[in-house]
Amino acid sequence: MSDVLHAIFFVLAFGAIFVAVILLEAGYVRWKGRIGVYHFQETLANLGTGFSYKIVDGIAIALFIQAFYSWVSQFGLQWNPSASVWSILALIVIVDFCFYVNHYLMHKTRWLWASHVTHHSSEHMNFSTALRQNFTHAFNGAWILWWVPAALIGFDKDWVLLAIEGNLVYQFFLHTEQVKRLGWLEKVLNTPSHHRVHHGRNPEQIDTNFGGIFIIWDKLFGTFRDERDAGEIVYGVSQMPERPYNPIHLQLHEWASLWRDLRTYRDLRILVKPPEWVRLRYQDSDRQ
Repeated sequence: MSDVLHAIFFVLAFGAIFVAVILLEAGYVRWKGRIGVYHFQETLANLGTGFSYKIVDGIAIALFIQAFYSWVSQFGLQWNPSASVWSILALIVIVDFCFYVNHYLMHKTRWLWASHVTHHSSEHMNFSTALRQNFTHAFNGAWILWWVPAALIGFDKDWVLLAIEGNLVYQFFLHTEQVKRLGWLEKVLNTPSHHRVHHGRNPEQIDTNFGGIFIIWDKLFGTFRDERDAGEIVYGVSQMPERPYNPIHLQLHEWASLWRDLRTYRDLRILVKPPEWVRLRYQDSDRQ
């Protein structure tokens, strides 16, 4: 129970920091006279989804994932490195690469996209957008791709927890239009410029810039798109949710759509195929 209480305290503490940053950004854009950056109802929805996601995710980590981590680690290298600049840097890089793979699969498999679509359904880019998450992430199994490799290598689970949470905190600060390009940092790090492209729904922007802290993975694997080459960025997804300001609907609507497609087409490949596969294979042919 103490682990659960610690997780809830952690969520509330960082939640307060994130809300403070959101208020500062909202005040800044209003002072600058910039309109259309924040949408009140959407911001409330973002806060609602973020709170439910982090509470469920925090409890899942406290009750299950860390226990699972300890069980998996017995089959690994038993490295358990001491703290040093190199071991910490290695952990940060490994965790970020695992996030890249995880994030890529969230876009390429319908099962994982059913959770991740919530994050992309915002039509605005501001710090509150970072909180637009889905509590079902705790149940879709994607966390295995992020936790297990570090367990098998032999890193202490508390280190990994800090590395993962640090990765997510870094990504929070990518969700803004107020920070422009950052010079030479753009070559190595994921930046607000790169992440704005990732949230775009135009063809030049879809399925690009999957990195967490580093952008080098996208450059290595051909998923990088520079903001200067991405055209006008339009945020959101091609099929927007029917109730875009209802936090529960935002987190469950794609699961309902997935279930309908499975019942209609009786094809389990839908679970692992890209989100658009049903439309390309079945729905377009039905209209002909």
